[in-house]
Amino acid sequence: MLVNSVTKANSASGMAVNDECKLKFLELKAKRNFRFIIFKIDEALQQVTVEKLGKPGESYDDFTTSFPPNECRYAVFDFDFVTDENCQKSKIFFISWAPDASRVRSKMLYASSKDRFKRELDGIQVELQATDPSEMSLDIVKERAL
Repeated sequence: MLVNSVTKANSASGMAVNDECKLKFLELKAKRNFRFIIFKIDEALQQVTVEKLGKPGESYDDFTTSFPPNECRYAVFDFDFVTDENCQKSKIFFISWAPDASRVRSKMLYASSKDRFKRELDGIQVELQATDPSEMSLDIVKERAL
């Protein structure tokens, strides 16, 4: 019996995606109501939920300090930049945060659910995976945006 429930959960990673995740992402993408969204897997509910919404005026530093130092998260960030040709652009980054200090089970759960969750968010342009803050520094984001 236990084998079946584990297999069933793993077959699609077992994670549902709360509708609010998709709705808030659409608001970020279309209306630019948010600078960023932090998502959390609620293990009890077996679903991805919205943990934090960043206001349009918040900075990249505000975003990176929103990640817990020892727990995994997903996030999207609407990054504004100016190209070498002096054009104002923006790209939506998807960041998978899995710090070394987080639980192994949590890292496995986030890793196995990531692709399915990402598919629910139509419009992601760049993906980053980070295990410590230096792996998602502003310099790296700028470099990946161009």
